[in-house]
Amino acid sequence: MKRVLPWILAALCLLWGAGGLVPRKPAGFDIDGFGRLPVLLNGRIQPFDSVARNSLLEIRTRQSARADGRKMPAMEWLLELMAQPDQADERKVFRVDNREVLGLMSLSEEEHYFSFADIRPHQAELSREGDRVQKIEAAQRTAFERGVMKLYSSMWLYQRLKATLQPPDVTDFSAELEDYAASIDAGVKAVRARETGESFDNQAFNRLLGHLSSFDQMSRMAYVRPIPPAAEDGAAEDWNNVGAALMTSMQGGAVPDPVLQYARMAAAYAAGDSAAFNATLDSYSQWLQARDPRASNKGRAESAFNHAQLFYKATVIYVAALLGALAFWFWWNEGLRRCAVWILAAAWVLHTVALVWRMVLEGRPPVTNLYSSAIFIGWGAVLLGLILERIYRDGIGIVVASLIGFSTLIIAHNLAIGGDTMEMMRAVLDTNFWLATHVVTITLGYSSMFVAGALALIYVLRGVFTASLKKSTAEGLARMVYGIVCFATLFSFVGTVLGGIWADQSWGRFWGWDPKENGALLIVLWCATILHARWGGLIKARGLMNMAIVGNIITSFSWFGVNMLGIGLHSYGFMDSAFRWLSLFIASQLAIIGIGLLPLRMWKSFSSSQSAPAGKPAGATP
Repeated sequence: MKRVLPWILAALCLLWGAGGLVPRKPAGFDIDGFGRLPVLLNGRIQPFDSVARNSLLEIRTRQSARADGRKMPAMEWLLELMAQPDQADERKVFRVDNREVLGLMSLSEEEHYFSFADIRPHQAELSREGDRVQKIEAAQRTAFERGVMKLYSSMWLYQRLKATLQPPDVTDFSAELEDYAASIDAGVKAVRARETGESFDNQAFNRLLGHLSSFDQMSRMAYVRPIPPAAEDGAAEDWNNVGAALMTSMQGGAVPDPVLQYARMAAAYAAGDSAAFNATLDSYSQWLQARDPRASNKGRAESAFNHAQLFYKATVIYVAALLGALAFWFWWNEGLRRCAVWILAAAWVLHTVALVWRMVLEGRPPVTNLYSSAIFIGWGAVLLGLILERIYRDGIGIVVASLIGFSTLIIAHNLAIGGDTMEMMRAVLDTNFWLATHVVTITLGYSSMFVAGALALIYVLRGVFTASLKKSTAEGLARMVYGIVCFATLFSFVGTVLGGIWADQSWGRFWGWDPKENGALLIVLWCATILHARWGGLIKARGLMNMAIVGNIITSFSWFGVNMLGIGLHSYGFMDSAFRWLSLFIASQLAIIGIGLLPLRMWKSFSSSQSAPAGKPAGATP
């Protein structure tokens, strides 16, 4: 049983991860089916489900809302917003934390979530402040101004989403479309007669103009383009929003069928008629599959990816692996270690499947933005940890791998709050070959540096605060750190050179002292400094560990810090909310370096109370 238990635990983890792939049968409205419908947003085809999740994440920092004491999935919230806006306006989805912003809006400081109906009476004040703050550079804004901009952007996004399927303040869009269709012929004749100076039917003219005015407002406000191209061979950029599709439909003299289908679904949802909603959804889905199978399949695949939540599940399993490794350290039971290894392997498999799935969906290499870099750094670090554990079998590889895997996925989750993580490539990155060489290689260098730094943290913390850092363990850690720093040197150097070649082809110069370039160079120079200090005998094990922890600071600055400067050709990843966390991380590393510099007599594992040869501390040579 002891030999089989690790396999059973790993299988259970994998089964849990695969559980989200099983489609759910709709009970009532087929909201999941609606979420699979493809739309165009941010320059790419994606399902309504992704629009809902990313939008609610921006507005509420959660992928679900609250409704009548239950969790409301993002897609249900968005469908209600588009079809029953009056009801959606009462949902408390806007998160406001800044007290000054709460004061500006006359909102209760005892709450953090508010509805559109709560904020609407004070929208004028918010718009005035938002217009002012927009003129200030992001890096120069105060906490109050950042809070204002966050709420201002959320309100604008909310109102644009509301105009996706029907114009604002319209109660029966299906009836309006019928009236519009009936008014087209007479209205167009009146317009043409008016242009030539002939007498025209003023009533028909005003009737058509009233509809077009409403559609024009909808066209300008709409955030999503759910209407496929009129031509069967249309390009992705030919997708349209409902308002624009209706504005151009005058030429054909009829309302586009997709617009009618969406209007019927919205009307059926508002009326609580699930049978009519599902029937219309099925009909439209079949038509779209036959018309544009590529977009339809993309919508289904990405929606399935969203529902699987493999990164979230991998995060949870990494925690389980960490607990198993820590339990092994307490009881030194080999069965616990083997269970932890297989649990960690299961988490890495889910991590890998999700990473590859994203690559297939994007049609890109694994690293395309800060979000994907966090995912890939964690993936590479876990792989290195598994290799270390395979070699040394002492639990250290499991602890390092699970900690970095968990931490990087948490970082990725917080980066996702900024919006679509599968956004179109910025021009500076839009080259698949270099994404697959320079960016991936340099990111593997980041992974290696963080693994070396994490091993060094274990060395210092175990050595100072416990007596568990025995000679064999300390020497093993030193070998691990040295080997991984060599690995990091290779990948960082090669990645930096490849980046220079890319820059020469893209910008006409190999090196321009851009902040991101300087950050990459810092990593290479620091790796070289560590190796030369070790080879020259300037440092021993303890010095190696402290220098590896400094590597954590340099790598985090190169990865995140230079983006926060907001300057240079690589400032596309600016994220000011991460500054506090980066500062705390650097402060924590400096504190641990300070602990690592304490005299050896204060290290429990190296104290003179332990048995050791005269004149030599216990454990490995520090």
